Amino acid sequence: MAPSQQPCVLVVEDESAQREVLKYNLEAEGFRVAIAITGDEALVMVREERPDLIVLDWMLPNVSGIEICRQIKARPETRAIPIIMLSARSEESDRVRGLETGADDYVVKPYSVVELMARLRTQLRRTRPATMGERLQYEDIILDAAEHRVFRDGQPLKLGPTEFRLLSTLMEKPGRVWTRDQLLDRVWGREIYVDTRTIDVHVGRLRKALMAHGGDDPLRTVRGTGYSLG
Repeated sequence: MAPSQQPCVLVVEDESAQREVLKYNLEAEGFRVAIAITGDEALVMVREERPDLIVLDWMLPNVSGIEICRQIKARPETRAIPIIMLSARSEESDRVRGLETGADDYVVKPYSVVELMARLRTQLRRTRPATMGERLQYEDIILDAAEHRVFRDGQPLKLGPTEFRLLSTLMEKPGRVWTRDQLLDRVWGREIYVDTRTIDVHVGRLRKALMAHGGDDPLRTVRGTGYSLG
């Protein structure tokens, strides 16, 4: 995975041993990891990092994981982030409460790290399929993330690494309008400074590559905002 394409997982856990196990295994799987120890820290990290997935412990100091989950899912800009709730509470009523609060999955402690990673990948396949090596298709455009190849109407296309990441982002959510800042964060990464005009250059290159063998322009420019596919 290119660094900027690594999904970011936010781990919200106040027990240091659990944090280290999760961090070690997530990084070994190729994920970027952000850490929060309290619920308040988690809310700040969600705003600043916009993680692709959150692993959230139920029992946190001051503000519970349930309340943090409720707040994240109540906000339009963060409600789509998958949350996997960790809890020592194994009763069915607790599981139901966690899921009804908005958690996308519920894992009981002590848990199998292998199983947790599998569940995490399942959630990311739903929200960020390209980073999980999935094959994406939009009309006559096919992007094979595992093979790092793109076809249109059966014809192979030549795309640079940046154009490939840009297309994979756009293809994950056809019709969604991405702002230039959102594309910068997703394609280049927050830690790299790139002028927003650079986006326009790479979109131009992507547009040219997609139309190399004919066909309509599938990219839409939204004046003053950004771009979308379709």
